[in-house]
This record gives sequence, structure tokens and C-alpha cells, in this order.
Amino acid sequence: MNQPLDGVRVVDFGQFIAAPAATQILVDLGADVIKVEPVTGEAARTIGLYGEAILRTYNRGKRAVAVDLATPRGQQLAHRLIADADIVVQNLRPGVMERFGLGAAAVRAAHPQVIYATVSGFGLHGPSKQRAGLDIAAQAESGIMWVTGEADGEPQRVGFPVVDAAAAQVFAQAILGAYVRRLRFGTGDEVEVSLLEVAVHLQGPNWGEYLLTGKPPVRSGNGQPTVAPAADIMPTLDGAIVLSAYSAPHFAKLCELIARPDLARDERFESNAARVRNRSALLIELRAAFADQTTDQAMDLLTPNGIVAGRISSYDEVRKNPDVEATGLFIEVDGADGTQHTTLGAPWNLGSVPSSSRAGAPTLGQHTAEILGRLGYSPEDIADLQAQRVIHLP
Repeated sequence: MNQPLDGVRVVDFGQFIAAPAATQILVDLGADVIKVEPVTGEAARTIGLYGEAILRTYNRGKRAVAVDLATPRGQQLAHRLIADADIVVQNLRPGVMERFGLGAAAVRAAHPQVIYATVSGFGLHGPSKQRAGLDIAAQAESGIMWVTGEADGEPQRVGFPVVDAAAAQVFAQAILGAYVRRLRFGTGDEVEVSLLEVAVHLQGPNWGEYLLTGKPPVRSGNGQPTVAPAADIMPTLDGAIVLSAYSAPHFAKLCELIARPDLARDERFESNAARVRNRSALLIELRAAFADQTTDQAMDLLTPNGIVAGRISSYDEVRKNPDVEATGLFIEVDGADGTQHTTLGAPWNLGSVPSSSRAGAPTLGQHTAEILGRLGYSPEDIADLQAQRVIHLP
């Protein structure tokens, strides 16, 4: 069965997460993604374990070319790659692609059929368009850190690069929309996504409340400010669970299950508004009910009876979770050195895509000679480019 993006060629100038993670989605949909790096390698190759994790997670099944885009011959090579492509993706520092003659305007003028997609830190039109942007800056300036943490503590970042990961999903969605438009109407397009706007948009419910009331949300630790119990932690004998039961029928059911039907009639807890006002007292009562149960006992009590709850799991526990195992999310891939390792596959399933690519991330410049040969470069041309350090061959 043909995959959705069979025959689609993507040139990926991305580094770190947001752009490479977006093009990883395109790989998993069947696209041929050519990863273009400097001859010294992209920045993730220089930062140790974290960089290796990024490369393994977001570059599966890509083909790699290493070229010096600061040279005229390197820029010519890049244009030949782009002329053969459907989609160009980049997230280099602002102005870098323009200095190489590979910015959106130049590429779209030379190759109007191409979809040119840029993900930036702060957008391409505001006063911060020249700023370098990373996940943490977007978390800080979007309000995410302002609402994350304990009420009397300092602002906290989310414990993983949530904005980068979310931006990659949004970026891929927009690229696919542009590609569908090209299929329908025959014209290329320009796609722009920024970490900042994605970070703001991720907080839709918070912004909805703020726009309704004019009152900004505040840090409140676990739990949700306007409903209770909601996302509240219940310690158990061997760990903890999180639960939500803030609608009237769910709260009554929760009280029944923990053998405390009196709580539903207590004037402090008889409505959601009352429970929010008296959250501290409510948590004392609820936590006492779970303090002598194991996590498994608590989950067995709540989840078959319609109460939303989840065990707070370590990474070791997540890895062994039978529901996670059943998804096939963790896959074995072949590294460039012939060894196998485990990484994350695509978090979705399509009938036309039976499994994620089993090829691992490429080494620096692994496919340079192969791809240049397909573009018409002779072995002598390739050797000359290597001798002048315009390209890197492994």
C-alpha cells in the first residue's frame, strides 16, 4: 500500500528539535527527507548525551548531506537539492538563510513550486524577529512558566521541551496543509510558525478564562484554579495518583467509593465553587481516604467506576506500562554502525503506514555522495568538492 507521502521529497535545514521533529513526521508518512548539515555537523552533534538523544529521536530514516552553505558552490548545491524537492524546511538563526541566498524570497522566486517552511522563536514580523529562540524562552515569555509551580514558589519550566515538541506538531500540520493546497491548485506556499505563538496557543483554556474575566491565572501548584477536585494528587502507600472528579455526579460517586458520602453533603463541598474555596480542607479529607491504599488498589477502585485517575509513573514504569507497550511506540531501529537501539516511533497509526521507519538517524554526511550522484555530480566533481571542504564525506 502506498504511504501518504510516497514520492514527496523534503530538504531539511533544521537543527535541534522543532524543525527536525516536524520533518520526522513527514518521514513517518513516507516522505524522502534529506537532512542538510554544515560540514562540522549540526549543533545537536556537539552537546553530548542530550544532543545524541535529539538526533536519535527526530532524525530516523532521513538521508544526510553535509555541505558548507557559506561557499558559492555549497549554495549552488543547495539550490540543486531544492529544485528537486517539494518542501524546504528550516529553523536556522534569523537571517542566516538569507545570507546564504536561501531565504524564502530567493528560493520561492527561483523555485515557485516549492513549499518553504520556517519555524522561528518569536515570529518573522515583530520586534523580536532577529532574536534566537529556544523552548525555554518561549515558555518564559508566553506565560507558561508564570502559571507553573507552587503558589508561594518561583516560576517553573515544564519538565521537558514542551514548546519545541508542540511546535513541531503544529509545523508539520501547516506544512501538510500547504502541500494539500499545492496538490489541489498547483502552487507553492510559504509556512511560518513560531515557538512563541504555539506556546501561547497551548494555554487555550487559561486564555479563555482570562479573556472572559480579565483576571490572569496564577500559580497554584497541582490542581486547577476553578474546579475541584481536579488534577489533585493523592499519595498512596507506595506512590501517588492524580484524580479529577469535579462535576456533581462524579464528586458524589467519588465520595461513595471512598465510603464518605457525607462529604458530598458537607456545605464546604456541596458545590464546585464551595470546593474551590475550601480546596485545602477537601484535600485533607480525600487524601486520608487513599493514605492506606496502594496505588493499584486506588486505581482499581476508581477507574472501573468512571472516575478519571492516573498513577504518577516514573520513566521506568512508563516503559513497562502495558498500555504503552500495546501502542508499539517504542521501536527498534538500525543504527548507521549496524547496531540496534530503541527509540520512539510515531504516536499515531494509519492503515497505509504499517510501522515507523526502522532506519536510525544518519551519521554526518552519510548520504552525501549518493545524493550528489543522483543530482548529476560526477565522482570527480564530488572528490573536488570534498577536497575544497565544500562537502563532508564520512
